[in-house]
Amino acid sequence: MTPAGALAGRGVLVTRPAAQAERLCALIEAAGGRAIRLPVLDIEPAADPAPLRRLLAERWDLLIFVSRNAVEQALPLLPGGALPSGPRLAAVGRATAEALAGAGRAPDLVPAGRYDSETLLEMPELADVRGWRVLIVRGEGGRTLMRDTLAGRGAEVVYAEVYRRVLPSSDVDALVARWDEQVAVTMATSDEALRNLLTLVGPAGRTALLATPLVVVAERTADLARQLGFGEVGVAARADDESILAACGALAAAGKTVSTGHADVRPGRRSG
Repeated sequence: MTPAGALAGRGVLVTRPAAQAERLCALIEAAGGRAIRLPVLDIEPAADPAPLRRLLAERWDLLIFVSRNAVEQALPLLPGGALPSGPRLAAVGRATAEALAGAGRAPDLVPAGRYDSETLLEMPELADVRGWRVLIVRGEGGRTLMRDTLAGRGAEVVYAEVYRRVLPSSDVDALVARWDEQVAVTMATSDEALRNLLTLVGPAGRTALLATPLVVVAERTADLARQLGFGEVGVAARADDESILAACGALAAAGKTVSTGHADVRPGRRSG
């Protein structure tokens, strides 16, 4: 839960892709904060859909969808534009699971607790996948943990990279000029989002950005943030909007000291 009044009148920089930001923005504004929209990723379909259609039409034992974008971009490429009934479906996170359910079939596997690849891989249903054909539906690039782990357990693992993440073209000069009075907390939901945020603000905004409390959704991104020079980093309990809101509230309430006792934020360690 967000500390009462923690975000009142404070600006929170929302860096989710534009199509996925509105719910979080609404939660911030309901908590009294000001949502400042600055998408750091745009989502575009894969350049060549033909091989993806062939791949998605093959026989698979398990389809793993890594994000809501993966579901939305894969649907028009699937036979009949519908999720298959044969293979098991897995979703890395809650939003992905909701997208699958909305598309007509709830996933068979969704991790409990933290919504990430590590937690999904810990599920007992994936302990023995010898002989399975597994298709990981995702965007171009990214970590190889899922593929490497399942292949090490005996599965044949293939990627269907159904979308691309690109850097948006944004004019941030006005925001950077008034950063100190506008932005109290910012966020990045992936390593790529964090790097893009730094690129977008440019040299003129770098110092102010690094001094702004940052919320991330994974320890690996917190480690990267500290390496890049961020002074205050909080790790949200999960990647969902409510957990990000709670982490933003905890950082805002504590000023420049991360609250170590708040249930919904796991503070990052200071570098050095």
